[in-house]
Amino acid sequence: MASLRKKLRSPYWFACFCLPGGGRTQRSTKLTDRKKAMRLVLQWEDAAARRVTEAQARRVLSDIYEVIHGAQLASPAVKDFALQWLARKEKEVSQVSYASYKGAVDDFVKSIGDKAGEPLHHITPAQVAAWRDRAAAKASARTANNKLKVIRVLFQSAWRDGLLTDNPAAKVTALRAESGTRRAFTLPELKSILAGASTEWRGMILAGIYTGQRLKDIAALTWANVDIAREQMTLTTSKTGRRQVIPLAKPLLSYIEELPAGDNPAAPLFPSAHPLAMRAGGTAVLSQQFHAILASVGLAKARPAKHRGTGKGRAAARETSPISFHSLRHTATSLLKNAGVSEAVARDLIGHESAEISRHYTSIDEATKRKAIARLPDIFAVKK
Repeated sequence: MASLRKKLRSPYWFACFCLPGGGRTQRSTKLTDRKKAMRLVLQWEDAAARRVTEAQARRVLSDIYEVIHGAQLASPAVKDFALQWLARKEKEVSQVSYASYKGAVDDFVKSIGDKAGEPLHHITPAQVAAWRDRAAAKASARTANNKLKVIRVLFQSAWRDGLLTDNPAAKVTALRAESGTRRAFTLPELKSILAGASTEWRGMILAGIYTGQRLKDIAALTWANVDIAREQMTLTTSKTGRRQVIPLAKPLLSYIEELPAGDNPAAPLFPSAHPLAMRAGGTAVLSQQFHAILASVGLAKARPAKHRGTGKGRAAARETSPISFHSLRHTATSLLKNAGVSEAVARDLIGHESAEISRHYTSIDEATKRKAIARLPDIFAVKK
């Protein structure tokens, strides 16, 4: 039976009630009004007796808040808070990160259906886990885990804003993902790819080999990024916002020197790829183009347009390939290390960050990087 008691030197009523296991507990109601305190303890005991679910407990907490403060606990609908959160993130993170955040949040809101119109505190870990599993079935465990990280951050922001008592997504564990199958290209493979590529793609591939930068950043290059006199390239990465100064290897420098340069420094280095790099979803188109080059030289299977002929449909999980344009990033790293370049220099050139080596504590001078680039092999001099 629920009851109230007072303690010395405390103005508040303390609630005494039974827990589900049969034991009794005492909790301060933080109320001085006995009638309100009694209503509160009866709600607590009723909730404990019914062994409520997490969602029900949150509703009880909302009711309790209303009893104490005379107003409902502020808890916007999931879809409304998601829109507000995305609007904030658009100003805080890079375009690439924002696109990733928006994709995950939009997918989550769509997946929970009508519950997206319910208050945030009605979302349970079970609902988040169910969405995670559906995301994995459509793509891969790795993709689902990346999306889950975004939803954790979303609900963590709601918790920091005082809209939630805890983070339901934080209670959902990541799926076990198979180890990555990406690999570096061999030198004979690179020669075949370059032979099968168009002039523009040949330049982008050389940039991938000799700078290790991502496809979007390479496609977005303009003449302002290139200093032929100093034989170097300067860019700020779209994903991390890191400023990179990279000496130009001779094969890449020779390619750039043969391009028709105009007077406009904002003119793109790769005119066909540049507009795609600047628009949402354009990098996926470029990735498909590179895959077509791989298929043309027998290094990958041609992909049917929009899954036609596969019988799987667009919702089916994607078949991952061990090689893609991102493999050039692996290739650049491997070539540098195979040439005897130190770990610190290789990481600085490629732009990798780690707990062990950070640019805040390690400074790689230009002369050292030039020596490292000079050690890279000339792709055109390699015999098949």
